[in-house]
Amino acid sequence: MADADAVISALGPSLSRSATGTPLTEGTRNIIAAMQAEHVSRFIGLATPSLADPQDKPHWKHKVLPVMAKLMFPNALAELTRMTAAVTHSGLDYTIARITNPTDKPATGRTRSGFLGHDTIGSAMTRADIAAFLISQLTDTRYRRAMPAISN
Repeated sequence: MADADAVISALGPSLSRSATGTPLTEGTRNIIAAMQAEHVSRFIGLATPSLADPQDKPHWKHKVLPVMAKLMFPNALAELTRMTAAVTHSGLDYTIARITNPTDKPATGRTRSGFLGHDTIGSAMTRADIAAFLISQLTDTRYRRAMPAISN
C-alpha cells in the first residue's frame, strides 16, 4: 500500500448458497485499514444495483433485484451490503460501480453509467469494459463518493 495513489478492488462474494464466513467484508475492512494507515484515500470497487445509491430515483430494479438476490444469493447480498457499508462509512474517496451481469464477450468500448431512475442502464457488461470503467475512475471525478450503475 505504501506509495499507492488508489486501490481498485475487484473482490466479490461467493455465489454459493453454502458459503460461510465473511471474506469479502473482512478483506475489504483490511484493505480500508491498510489504506488509512498509508494515507491512501481513493477506493474504487464493485457491487450490485440491488444496493441503492442516494442519487437513484424509484425504479423497478430496486424492487426486483433485491428480492431476487435475497432468494438466489442471500450470502452474497449480505456480504456486498456489509462491504459497501464499510467503504461508504470509512471516510475514503470512493466510487463503487454497480454491475448486474458481467460477460466474457469482447470489449465494446461503450459504457452506460449513471443512477437508476435517471439514466438508461442495461444489465449486461463485458468484463473488459468493467475493467476499463474502473480504471477511468482514477481520474474521472464525476462519480466520487457515489455508486453508479454501469452497463454496455
